[in-house]
Amino acid sequence: MNVGCVSCENYNCLIKKNLSSINEAFLSSKNTLRCKKGQQFVIEGASVNGLFFVLDGKVKVFRTGINGKEQIVRFATEGEIIGHRGFGTEEFYSIGAIAIETTMLCYFSKSLLQEALLSDAKFAYDFMMFYADELNRSESKVKSISQMTVRERVIDTLLYIYRKFGVNKGYLDVILNRKEYADHAGTTEEQVIRVFSALKSEKLISTSGKKIAINDIQGLKNEISEHNFYLDS
Repeated sequence: MNVGCVSCENYNCLIKKNLSSINEAFLSSKNTLRCKKGQQFVIEGASVNGLFFVLDGKVKVFRTGINGKEQIVRFATEGEIIGHRGFGTEEFYSIGAIAIETTMLCYFSKSLLQEALLSDAKFAYDFMMFYADELNRSESKVKSISQMTVRERVIDTLLYIYRKFGVNKGYLDVILNRKEYADHAGTTEEQVIRVFSALKSEKLISTSGKKIAINDIQGLKNEISEHNFYLDS
């Protein structure tokens, strides 16, 4: 499947937002890639060759921490960019990315994207504002996370997943294992299991296998309201 930018419905995509001014030759240079669930398409430490835009599907973005422990930096879905932290002066990707379900990606080479930015002031400005917003979110998140307890970090992750993916038939619309929740919350799988057990006993959430339903959104929000949970959407 090769979806053109004109017919694409991801209206929050930076490319889509700037269709009226971007060179048509640049748009036609796009490659569309299909990734199976569990397929890694960005290798941490590999040379930066371009940027990926999620056309359809879900992706986890991670980096390797101390002792090889995986830390999930964020999740991405339709219209979002993957690999932008390596774009610019960096020569290597500082993150890795894996599809967590069948995912379609739009790929633009680094050289052609740089040409488009140099020739289109509005596109370059929008890209700059995107980076500024990303930096602000990143700095704010680091500050908030450093002040949270393990329980608060797990709740923050649940609410982030809720905002990012929404719900389907009452459950969060993504299937993650407990380790992935732990890798995003910056804790251990055992701690996540304990927190989930406590939240279930308090009727704040319910589970069915790997699927999680949030029964009391406001109750979870209240627990971390002082940390401003809306910082990371």
